[in-house]
Amino acid sequence: MADEVPAPASASFIPYIHSQTLTSHDHAVSSVKFSSDGRLLASSSSDKTIRTYSINSDDSPIAKPLQVFTGHQNGISDIAFSSDARFIASASDDKTLKLWDVETGSVLKTLHGHTNYAFCVNFNPQSNMIVSGSFDETVRIWDVKTGKCLKVLPAHSDPVTAVDFNRDGSLIVSSSYDGLCRVWDSGTGHCVKTLIDDENPPVSFVRFSPNGKFILVGTLDNTLRLWNISSAKFIKTYTDHANSQYSVSSAFSVTNGKRIVSGSEDKCVYMWELNSRKLLQKLEGHTEPVMSVACHPTENLIASGSLDKSVRLWTQKKQ
Repeated sequence: MADEVPAPASASFIPYIHSQTLTSHDHAVSSVKFSSDGRLLASSSSDKTIRTYSINSDDSPIAKPLQVFTGHQNGISDIAFSSDARFIASASDDKTLKLWDVETGSVLKTLHGHTNYAFCVNFNPQSNMIVSGSFDETVRIWDVKTGKCLKVLPAHSDPVTAVDFNRDGSLIVSSSYDGLCRVWDSGTGHCVKTLIDDENPPVSFVRFSPNGKFILVGTLDNTLRLWNISSAKFIKTYTDHANSQYSVSSAFSVTNGKRIVSGSEDKCVYMWELNSRKLLQKLEGHTEPVMSVACHPTENLIASGSLDKSVRLWTQKKQ
């Protein structure tokens, strides 16, 4: 009978290995994102550019450079794909957001309104709205079609570090160095919940879980927490990585068991099993802090972007 007991996921864990390094950027890489169909990877940088790459995991190399997007006057902190991967939105230190045509690399719209660095950006799932956060301490909601600002949320009392829509687009979560995560009704702009802990270290990153029931929160005390939205309590904690200085991103990996993947200031990428919180792997190779990670939607493939100017791709060892 014993052999019928399923082994825990970590027992069958196949380690990830370095597959490819992309060195297109001249300065620090701030953000890496896969398109929802998995066919594209995009990276942004303080060199003021965005770059896209075609992804084919059966091919070698996996990623091939496609477009260079130029137009921002200053460095870019964040990018997001629209759901259909036709558009990319970017947030820049020039205080603007830009909407880009993915195929041609041309600017479609420039969104003006923030009065300080635009730091984070995301599309809603319908991709008719964009949410952005800024060092001006506000969260803004924009109409994609017109480029008009629909709402300005006086969200925080310090720079806004991350913004995300839930899976049906009804809610927005924002995080800030003020130590708060707030959940907003995207239609009314009302704050429906504030997540607050006994200690409130600056929040460096936040994102909804794929099912929208949880929020992953990164704080500058070297900790990631998974919060239950309905109870407004955190249920899991992930540690061992280094995050005390930068806005480092993390992600959910769902292609092979449920995992949490995060960048780290110790130059590594960390991967934990979501439920057991067990550290599965620490990916070494970058030579500076890892600022951003992204998990491919269907393949066991991870992208990481670092202050070392490179994007690295990691795949599971072939058995």
